Amino acid sequence: MQFYPIKFNPIPKETIWGGNKLSYQLNKSFSPNLKIGESWEVSGVKNNISIVANGPLQGLSLQALIDQFKGQLLGEKVFSKFGNEFPLLIKFIDAKDALSIQVHPDDELAKQRHNSQGKTEMWYVVDAGFDSELILGFNQVLTQEQYLKKFEEGQIKNILNREKVKKGDCFFIPAGRIHAIGKDILVAEIQQTSDITYRIYDWDRKDADGNSRELHTELVPAATDYSFEEEYATRYNEKLDESIGLVACNYFKTNKWHISKRVEMDYSSIDSFVIYICLEGELVIEYAKGEKVLIAKGESVLIPAALKELRLTPWGKAEFLEVYI
Repeated sequence: MQFYPIKFNPIPKETIWGGNKLSYQLNKSFSPNLKIGESWEVSGVKNNISIVANGPLQGLSLQALIDQFKGQLLGEKVFSKFGNEFPLLIKFIDAKDALSIQVHPDDELAKQRHNSQGKTEMWYVVDAGFDSELILGFNQVLTQEQYLKKFEEGQIKNILNREKVKKGDCFFIPAGRIHAIGKDILVAEIQQTSDITYRIYDWDRKDADGNSRELHTELVPAATDYSFEEEYATRYNEKLDESIGLVACNYFKTNKWHISKRVEMDYSSIDSFVIYICLEGELVIEYAKGEKVLIAKGESVLIPAALKELRLTPWGKAEFLEVYI
């Protein structure tokens, strides 16, 4: 099998808080009449498995690729650890309105409660309104008892840390950290393969039928990290034509690239698939004997672990995230 950079059909998710930026800013072919809050770019989540959109493997599912190619696709170390489960979920999120305040369990608690992985994630802000903000963590040190008292008194909004955001900001959200995306924000999200979310507070809003969304009040306390951080944002210095490290954790490593010229990529030192998420411009990925795949703003591509050497050429300039295990 001659491996190549693999694109997938995006999976749209209609939400109560979604908008239409995924279509008009990231070039997705979604209905303008629907509130599409998420585009799942690369997914191995049950009942939401990505389907290949290009090349000889077009029409096959990501699961079928893993079943057939195993470590050649994922990397031998990745396959030995995760087996036939794809370990990451890659999304774009369009928050026209604010998302609920929520928290995710860690691996141990998720395994105990749901027989699932936990959910550690990160956000890269693709675009944001003038006064947009995120909620990340608490603005003070709390005990579980103090948190519960504030929650029961309806004062939870007063203990949340708020971060004004702009395009290019980056945030790491380990499992257990309370968080929410505010209105008028477009983000790229990289996370463990898990769809477990505990909803804490949903701004008292109703759906189209006048119903409130389910809260998970009793599940939250044991899943929550009550510590306080002086700095929640991931700070980095923008560089041209160099790898910029954003997040490195047990579950993924993410770098940012802003390139203006051809760059040679050598993945012989890692034993993992790689995902590129194109943020700006267009990028030609050259592999094997001069064969090429083009990705543009809003597209993602999976580089099989068996592909070790690539040549990346921007059309003008291009920005992208590079993700691997």
